[in-house]
Amino acid sequence: MSADDTLRATAPGHDLWPYRPITAPGGPAWPDGKRLAVYVAVGLEEYRFGVGRTEDIVPDVAAPDLVNTSWRDYGNRVGAFRLLERLDRAGIPPTVLLNTAVYDTAPELIRAARQVGAEFIGHGTSNSDSLVGMSAAGEAAYVAGVAARITAEEGTAPGGWSSPWLSHTTSTLDSLVGSGYRYLLDLRLDDRPVTVPTGHGDLLVLPYALEVNDSTTVVGRGASAAEFADMVVDEFDELLDRSADQPLVMSVVLHSFISGAPFRLRALDRALRHMTAHRDRVWFTQPRAIAAHLAAAETAAGTAARTAAAPTREPSA
Repeated sequence: MSADDTLRATAPGHDLWPYRPITAPGGPAWPDGKRLAVYVAVGLEEYRFGVGRTEDIVPDVAAPDLVNTSWRDYGNRVGAFRLLERLDRAGIPPTVLLNTAVYDTAPELIRAARQVGAEFIGHGTSNSDSLVGMSAAGEAAYVAGVAARITAEEGTAPGGWSSPWLSHTTSTLDSLVGSGYRYLLDLRLDDRPVTVPTGHGDLLVLPYALEVNDSTTVVGRGASAAEFADMVVDEFDELLDRSADQPLVMSVVLHSFISGAPFRLRALDRALRHMTAHRDRVWFTQPRAIAAHLAAAETAAGTAARTAAAPTREPSA
């Protein structure tokens, strides 16, 4: 047994998705020959008071926790409206990670998101939820129920999913495809879309920012508003340079009660203006458009391959 074989035997990896290095040939160019696609996701979330998981800015507040509840509620009362307005002003169509409970608790916010052409991504019923610990049947019913609510409210089924708390079980990918979801926004394994096989068919995984994400970085690591804006700018500049080699995808993940705060919004605006100054080279878009573009390119490539393989007929005399 070679040293490599010994390493694989003692430290096996996984078979969740195939390995494909960034040096492998890239996919099709984005519309108008652009090389970098950018989408900005905004979490519109609802939490159950005193029940389940919460995102807190002030630690260890005794129950009843009115302090952190008010901080989170600021997002759906104020912050989200300002974030949506700022993205619309920048010409960036929002991608909304939607807890369907927001349909009941903040209907005016839903209307504001519709008015700016937001894409609604299934994000659970409440952000107090987690898929962890659900049975396969319970999880399948949960993700299907989220899709059914969005379909009923919007008239169109959601194409994408992002789990509350980025939580998953061994059956999550199967449950998503089985419920009609076509793409997942949870993982950052590449700077390109990756197709993942499941028991019900393929699922497209779009690059999802785990660090250019105000929850993990601002709340989780204590980054300042200016530091987060610098992260967005640096990520963008590096990927824009790298996209000369092959088409890439960048995402920015925001939450209404974090980046919607006035001082963070002002810093974020600097990063948005920096990115949109390069609009001639960048496709500011949404996951549904990325998925549709890739599907159309795959269909066209298949048609071309079949045409090339078809036997040619000799002209008749």
